Amino acid sequence: MTISHNYPSSATIHRETLPNGITVLVYERSGSQSVMIEGYLPAGALAETAAQSGLANYTAVSLMRGSQNHSFDDIYEKLEAVGAELSFSSGYHLTSLSAQCLAEDADLVLNLLADVVRQPVFPEPLLNQLKGQIITGLQMRANDTQHMASRTLRELIYPNHPYGRSQNGSLQTVPTLSVADVKQFHANHYGPQGMVICFVGALTPAQAVAKVNAVLGDWHNDAQQPMPALPELMLPDDRLQRHHPMPDKYQSDIALGRPGPPRNAPDYLAASLMNTVLGVFGMMGRIGKNVREAQGLAYYAYSSLQGGLGPGAWLAAAGVAPDKVEQATNSILDEIARIQNERVPVEELADSQAYRIGSLPVGLETNSGIANVITDMELYDWGLDYLLEYPDLVRAITSDQVQAAAQKYLSTEHLGIAVAGPEI
Repeated sequence: MTISHNYPSSATIHRETLPNGITVLVYERSGSQSVMIEGYLPAGALAETAAQSGLANYTAVSLMRGSQNHSFDDIYEKLEAVGAELSFSSGYHLTSLSAQCLAEDADLVLNLLADVVRQPVFPEPLLNQLKGQIITGLQMRANDTQHMASRTLRELIYPNHPYGRSQNGSLQTVPTLSVADVKQFHANHYGPQGMVICFVGALTPAQAVAKVNAVLGDWHNDAQQPMPALPELMLPDDRLQRHHPMPDKYQSDIALGRPGPPRNAPDYLAASLMNTVLGVFGMMGRIGKNVREAQGLAYYAYSSLQGGLGPGAWLAAAGVAPDKVEQATNSILDEIARIQNERVPVEELADSQAYRIGSLPVGLETNSGIANVITDMELYDWGLDYLLEYPDLVRAITSDQVQAAAQKYLSTEHLGIAVAGPEI
C-alpha cells in the first residue's frame, strides 16, 4: 500500500484564487509526461424550470460544437492531432470539465477550453443534431428496466423537487428546448465566480496558474447568477410504491431507497461505511450475500449512497425474475432492519474499514484519480489534508456510529419502492 505521507496534501497541493474568482489547484507529478485537468463551475440543473428539464445538460454538451474562434471540426481536428481529450458534462449543481493531454500541449487545450466556455456560438444545425442524439439516448433508457426503476424511485422520493427530475431531461421537455434557451442559460450561469480548475501532472504550480491566468484571468460576467438554493425536501412519511409497466421485458428491476445525507454531513463517513457493509463489500455486501448468493434470487443486488452537495439518494437495487420481486424486496428490507437493530460485529466492520482504506491508494494511481479527489476536497470543503486524515477517520468509526447512521438514514417503512418490468 502507498505510504500515507505520499498522498497529496496541503504541503504538496498548490491552491490559489485568481482576482476574478477562479480557484486553481495544482498537484505536480514530475515523473508524468501528461497533464490531467478537472474542474467545474456552478451551472447545473437546479437553475432549470421543470418545463426546461435537460437544459443545463444540453448547454454543457453543446459547448464543443463551435466557438467564435474555432469551428466544430477545427476543435476536434486540433485535439485529435495531439491525442488530447476535452469534454463537458452537467449535473444538478455543476457543469464539469475534463481534459487530458501531454504537458507540451497544455496551452493548446487550455486555449480551446477557455474559448468554448467563454465564447460558444451554439450553431443551430449542430445543436439540432445533438438534440436528436439526446432524444435517442432517452428513448433507449426508457427501454431499460434498471434505469426506469431508478428513475421511478427518484420521482417517488423527490416529489416536486429538482432531484426528482432527470438531469438529461425527458422526452417531453428536451424536444421543446431551443438554441435561444441554451444561449440564455450560458449567459446567466457561465462565469468565473465559483469556477475551479485542478491540474495533476507535469506542470509546476507557477506554470499552471500562469496558463489559466493567460486564458481565463480577464474573464468577467456581471450577469452571472448563483445557483438557486435547494428547496426544502420532505422525507417519505409512508411506504411509497410504484410499478412502471414494461410488458415486453423478461426481467424486473427493483430500486428502493430514500434521501440520504449530503457529503458534508458530519456523519456522512459513518453512513458511507454502513452502506459498504450493507451493499458493497465483497460480493455486494450483506444484500448481495443474502439476495444473490444465499437465495439465488437476483442477477445483481447491491446498495449505494449517492451523497453530493445535497441529500442524494441511498438506493438498494436488484434485478430479478418478475415472480421473485416480493421475495427479493422483503429480503432487502430484512437486511435494512438487521443493520438498524443489531450492531455490526467488530470483525465484519474491520473488514469493511480495511477495504475502504485499502482501495484509497488504488484510486490515486492515475492523474485522473488524483484530480477527482482534489476537486472533491475543494467542492465539499474537506481541507487539503483530507487524504492524510482519511485512514484514521475510517478506523475511528465504531459499530455504534454505523448503527446510528442506519437508524437515521434508512427505513423499512418510510421509503420508496419502485419496480420496472412486466406485470406478474
